[in-house]
Amino acid sequence: MAALLEVSGLSVHFGGLAAVKDVSFTIEEGERLGMIGPNGAGKTTLFNLLTGQLKPSGGHVVFKGQDITHKPVYVRTQLGIARSFQITSLFPNETVLTSALIALQGTRGGRYRVWGVFTRDKGLRAAAQELLESIDLWHKRHEVVSSLAYGEQRKLEMGFGLASGPELLLLDEPSCGLTPSESADITERIRALGKKITVLMIAHDMDLVFGVAERIILLHFGEISCEGTCDEIRANQTVKDIYMGSHKASTAGG
Repeated sequence: MAALLEVSGLSVHFGGLAAVKDVSFTIEEGERLGMIGPNGAGKTTLFNLLTGQLKPSGGHVVFKGQDITHKPVYVRTQLGIARSFQITSLFPNETVLTSALIALQGTRGGRYRVWGVFTRDKGLRAAAQELLESIDLWHKRHEVVSSLAYGEQRKLEMGFGLASGPELLLLDEPSCGLTPSESADITERIRALGKKITVLMIAHDMDLVFGVAERIILLHFGEISCEGTCDEIRANQTVKDIYMGSHKASTAGG
């Protein structure tokens, strides 16, 4: 059986800089794959290649057996790929409910409708209520998004990522800026996703990574340095030196 996502020899260059170099990996359906690495390792750039926001210099991306290497973002979304961003990408001046309606309308085919018709759509409002209840934000539906606590904004963005019913969800630093309790809540929400949703997650929060991932990839200078299970990554000296901070690495930093 073919993997859900197959990445082979993926590379991208910015001038003379190779930000991602010959990266190859696969993700099986229902798998939870974590990607770690220091700042500047190329993790978000790799996500941008997978979602079509960047064009690769070489290599291939195959999703559900279809080569999507040069497909635009909207086609990948229609095929079942969704993502969140390291910095929230919401509608800060809209209410939570209106934002949910916009996000859900964006997952439907066809053009956006006249605003009054759009906001009176009972089916759309019911779907928005279901979405907001699932992330415990229905009681804040009339609040402006920018007034929400940062952790609530992160939950809202993750909810919007799930609105399209994706088969592959890409999460870029889902716990970034959160308190320990908010991070624990996000961890539980990712764990609770059904196996119909495959997850590829970038994170610096190792408690989150080890709490969710079944397999972990270490990216360094745009290349895969190693990969393995959580236990294998914990014990790997390369990971300790490059990312988690061995004595040698810490003393080198002063």
